[in-house]
Amino acid sequence: MLSTKIQVRGQPLPPARNHRMIHSVVCRVSTKRHHRESSVLSSESCPSSDSVPTKTRKSQFCSGNVDGKFGRFGGKFVPETLISRLKDLEEEFNFLLSDHKFQEELTTALRDYVGRETPLYFAGRLTEHYKNIARTIGGGPEIYLKREDLSHCGSHKINNALAQAMIARRLGCSRVVAATGAGQHGVATAAACAKISLGCTVYMGATDIEKQLVLSIKYNDSNTRIKHVKSVEGTFKDASSEAIRHWVENLDSTYFLLGTVVGPHPCPIMVREFQSVIGKETRRQANQLWGGNPDVLVACLGSGSTALGLFHEFVGDEDVRLVGVEAAGLGLDSGKHSATLAVGHVGVYHGSMSYLLQDDQGQIVKPHSVGVGLEYPGVGPEISFLKETGRGEFYTATDQEAIQACMLLSRLEGIIPALETSHALAFLDKLIPTLRDGAKVIVNCSGRGDKDLDTLIQRGISFPNC
Repeated sequence: MLSTKIQVRGQPLPPARNHRMIHSVVCRVSTKRHHRESSVLSSESCPSSDSVPTKTRKSQFCSGNVDGKFGRFGGKFVPETLISRLKDLEEEFNFLLSDHKFQEELTTALRDYVGRETPLYFAGRLTEHYKNIARTIGGGPEIYLKREDLSHCGSHKINNALAQAMIARRLGCSRVVAATGAGQHGVATAAACAKISLGCTVYMGATDIEKQLVLSIKYNDSNTRIKHVKSVEGTFKDASSEAIRHWVENLDSTYFLLGTVVGPHPCPIMVREFQSVIGKETRRQANQLWGGNPDVLVACLGSGSTALGLFHEFVGDEDVRLVGVEAAGLGLDSGKHSATLAVGHVGVYHGSMSYLLQDDQGQIVKPHSVGVGLEYPGVGPEISFLKETGRGEFYTATDQEAIQACMLLSRLEGIIPALETSHALAFLDKLIPTLRDGAKVIVNCSGRGDKDLDTLIQRGISFPNC
């Protein structure tokens, strides 16, 4: 697919870190907003901090402007026919951020249906493993896992899918369309739509279905239609393009439920906001466990929902390092990787400006990773901004390093992480030896790895008994 390429080499980077009443028709349903004063949160009516996570600490550093731009990244690069739909969605989203009734319903669903809050688990044997390798006299750094793999459907994706399905219902849409790569967003969307009684169509690349057969079979247990995208590559980027086409052709009845922090505004900010519950819980749990912030946050990085879900709460805390780990695949020199920030350039794709994997003619380059959920040729605008300003640190891990990290955690802790998550765990080999004794490291364990067992077996890997 053609993208717009913008050459940025040699350009100086910015300094580093260290409603109004409206009436509209959406999905054939007339809606009025911003007049329900009784539903708006106030200091008197706000639920207790025990029931609703504290609001993210915003900073001008990474809050985005009114157009959803983070520096030069983001925006709405879409046909004119979509502008009014996106504006309606933005208005509804902004209202719901402070709507008491919606927030109470979402909080209850996250607690009772999703299973929040998820534990912040001290990985004692993994911590001891790195202490023994470093042969430190002291205690060494401490490693904690934010256990998103324990959420309903097995990953963090349900946080966003459930919230957006609720929005789709409020907007009067009868169906939801989504695209998935690793399958986790597809399963989460199918579950959310089943709970809320919405029709659901999930696009998944034929190549990805072969790799994630276990998850694709789960769609048969819901009222979800899965559409195979048979293209030259048949991966997540192709499924995303087909889902967008489906949405554009059915605007009157269909809601496009994006699963990650890409796309035109307000989609990236919406996904980030609904995933930021991860970081909000992490801050509260860290304060309970050791009385302060973590030193380092680590997350795998495909397009960015896993990373931003953990990072966003701490962007304003400059003493907290934000470390994202991309997929180096078979190596950066091989051309078979998904390391957008390592080797990509700025361009426009799927409706927004960000870093992309593209060739000299602006053609999107096929990404690769053993973690199928990381196979997207771009990152979100907020992630791009974190890179360009220097607030985030971004590294890579190869397929083989990720597999070894998956096996290590399975053997030491009895936790089988998704191969996407395993990229973040793999970077601990390089990170831990550089940290002081007692440093607190939190890894976002974004998904469970039973979906990847076929991939591991096909590679001849003997899985340990857990």
